[in-house]
Amino acid sequence: MRTRFLPWLALLPLLAACNSQPETTNPDATEAAVADSVAYDPEASTDSARMGKAGGVEVGGSALTPDKTLAQNLAASPDLSQLLQAAKQTEVAEKLGGEGPYTIFAPSNAAFGGLPHGAMAGLLKPESKQNLTGLIGYHILPSRLLALDLRDGQELTTLEGQKLKIGVQGETITVNGAKVTTKDVVSKNGVIHVIDKVLLPPNE
Repeated sequence: MRTRFLPWLALLPLLAACNSQPETTNPDATEAAVADSVAYDPEASTDSARMGKAGGVEVGGSALTPDKTLAQNLAASPDLSQLLQAAKQTEVAEKLGGEGPYTIFAPSNAAFGGLPHGAMAGLLKPESKQNLTGLIGYHILPSRLLALDLRDGQELTTLEGQKLKIGVQGETITVNGAKVTTKDVVSKNGVIHVIDKVLLPPNE
């Protein structure tokens, strides 16, 4: 179900400008350039934990490992604490600890710091729970997609039923214009791609 944002979220024009969608330039862009960080046995089970590096991927000085759930890996990284805090204010955190699979485009704490002053505090108020759920859900896909699965110009449907647009240029991956800074953080119920901006759902 799509979540409509309250009028005060119109105070986020800076975010809307930063998250403008990139133009599609080459729908057939090669996937080989974005596959180097994924080490998995194609003959093994498709269980997500088997697709990750045994030692995990470092995010914020902590190794996020494929034997943990998405929720546990978010909790393990100090750089993703704002996202986890927001998810815990909704039912989304429970999903991320469940069976999945899910793909999270996870804004770092620095990305949340780029929001206009007071925006996140407003979203964390109890009366803003529906809007916060919509915001967090807009960063999550109900499927597991590694970097090698992402293609330039691809449109993906989020938990909220809205679309995200992927850009792939060489080794650079973007989602609605936000850059993926760390890709393929594999968890046993999905995968995390860290991004440098908070994504705003379309205000339909």
